[in-house]
Amino acid sequence: MQRFSLSAVQFGGEFSAPLAFAIGMMAGSVWYFSIGAEPSLIGLMGFAALSCTGAVWLQRRAVSSVFLIVAIIVCGASAGALEGGLATQRADQVMIAEPMGPVLLEGWIMDAQPGRSGVRLVIGVHAIDGLDAELTPKKVRLTHTLSLNTEPGRYVRCWAVLRPPPQPVISGDYDFARQAWFSGLGAVGYVQGRCRGGALGPPLGWTDRANLTLGTWRRQLARHVYDVAGERAGGFAAALASGDRSFMRADDQDALRGSGLAHLLAISGLHMGIVGGLVFLFFWRVCALIEPIALRWPVKKPAAFGALLVCTAYLLISGAGLSTQRAFIMSAVAFSAVLFDRTAISLRSLSIAMIIILALAPWSVLTPGFQMSFAATGALIATYEAWRRERRKAPQSASNGPVFWLKSLFVTSTVSGLATMPFALFHFERIAGFGLVANLLAMPIISLMSAPLAGASLLLAPFGGDVLVLRWFGASLELVLQIAHLFADWSSGSAVKWPKMPGVSLAFFALAISAYAIVNGRLEKTVSVVACVIAAALVWSMSGRDRLQWAPSGDLFVEAKTGAIQRFDLQDGDGLPPLRFADLPITQSCESLTQCPLTLANTAIEHRYEKGDSVLIVTGLYPESPPSNPVEITWSDVIRENGITLERRGRDWVRREKPVCGGRAWRPCRADQ
Repeated sequence: MQRFSLSAVQFGGEFSAPLAFAIGMMAGSVWYFSIGAEPSLIGLMGFAALSCTGAVWLQRRAVSSVFLIVAIIVCGASAGALEGGLATQRADQVMIAEPMGPVLLEGWIMDAQPGRSGVRLVIGVHAIDGLDAELTPKKVRLTHTLSLNTEPGRYVRCWAVLRPPPQPVISGDYDFARQAWFSGLGAVGYVQGRCRGGALGPPLGWTDRANLTLGTWRRQLARHVYDVAGERAGGFAAALASGDRSFMRADDQDALRGSGLAHLLAISGLHMGIVGGLVFLFFWRVCALIEPIALRWPVKKPAAFGALLVCTAYLLISGAGLSTQRAFIMSAVAFSAVLFDRTAISLRSLSIAMIIILALAPWSVLTPGFQMSFAATGALIATYEAWRRERRKAPQSASNGPVFWLKSLFVTSTVSGLATMPFALFHFERIAGFGLVANLLAMPIISLMSAPLAGASLLLAPFGGDVLVLRWFGASLELVLQIAHLFADWSSGSAVKWPKMPGVSLAFFALAISAYAIVNGRLEKTVSVVACVIAAALVWSMSGRDRLQWAPSGDLFVEAKTGAIQRFDLQDGDGLPPLRFADLPITQSCESLTQCPLTLANTAIEHRYEKGDSVLIVTGLYPESPPSNPVEITWSDVIRENGITLERRGRDWVRREKPVCGGRAWRPCRADQ
């Protein structure tokens, strides 16, 4: 029986049950975390049981591959939504409902990372003055502006001002509260004065003690690398070795972001792949040289086991962040495939890794790291598979020469850059103008110099021979920083602000990447990818709308459908500043004016004070027709609703509704709501 009439699609080959289930699971997780109200857990369980039972029944009946694959995707979607609900129940965090402070907070420093206003401390809370134990959050994040005289792992006492994790100030923006819920953060705020060390010992729980011990080792490793690698690149070296960025200079971080090299800062698939790959290659070659081992056992298996152990150690010492966990799981699946005589790098392995990650952390499906990582990996696997076929046809000398390796470097950077570009535009609305060129120059240094030197320093550290190697490691990273600063300066004038991409366009771009990975045949693949890209571009071009946001910080943001944003200071608010647009320069201040006319395209905005309250009047102006009905917003409305967003649809401005508070576990209601 022919399994599928459209033979160009790999339903019978690479498009196997794990891939179909992974795609469905991803879609179900996206649906669960995107809706405004918590679905019934019993309903999710029932639908998952029904859909997966149907998929098993169809598989046993040997029906057409089309219906079977659709059934597996539906089963995966129901499983993804169910796992999202179960993960929400498991988290069961305590979040403070109202701002409070200054209050005395006691706990253990679990992490310290640099921020724009100071060091960001994650503190495992022991007690908060005035809060009962059942109302005390497990962890809080505080900004420490003064010099920090204590280290991670220490017990501290701080006078802190606490606030609930902020909801999105602009509708549809990044939901920090959701991320805080699953990260265990119950409050954010800042320290008044300085945190001071206390005399209390480690926490009672063994997991907390283990985390604090690992955090202490991690800090010691970071400080050692920072001291030895050199003043110029010591902070960068410490970040790559331990994941601790607190030693990095702010201008170096800005340069890495501006040049498109910021992905080097996150311990992700790149770092784990380089570390695991180098260790695998080292053990493989060493075992092949030992005759008793080479003649009796397949040498790749002990090499894969050794690489798996080293990746596990790297996971623990680097802080085990979400991106590091994802990279470790992907590497572990690949090396486990070698142990069980399976293909290490394939769409099947990628699918299994995705299923494991979504089962452990389903909320990560909405993070840019998850999306960009799997998009790049899937596109590269498809590219490598095509290259493998081409190399079989080419002469041996042509497929191993320097020209081939330079070509592979260029294609790898290009494919990964194109695959991640839609997700970068969706989440960040901008791309670095020379990011591709910067990566082409920096990645050979990281792969061929920095990573081997870092591995050599790890092997020589027990014998005290790591100092010289770490200095070379720092020197190699100085070259990377020079590249970053050069291209960041060039990109500062070429970075383009893009209009907000709708979710439908991102879905079409994701379909384009999927088609590139699973469709066979050059013509069929090209047609599928181009069709999806055109559909995404059309939806994107028609979705642009003028948008206006009055934030509780007192700022008015006026965004044109082209993506250009203006910021006006209308009134001093007392809320948290917007996460994305707070760094925009203030175009005009209207705080001291009775009336403040603003204009954007065919829009008139009038600001005035009435009876002690600030009033904003928005009117659409069209030369050929009378003005549309004005929309009035008062400052009291902004404070009560934590910000108000308007969008222009046709001739009218309409208020964009926010998700109702209390609909999700991470969206509690305040006392006045």
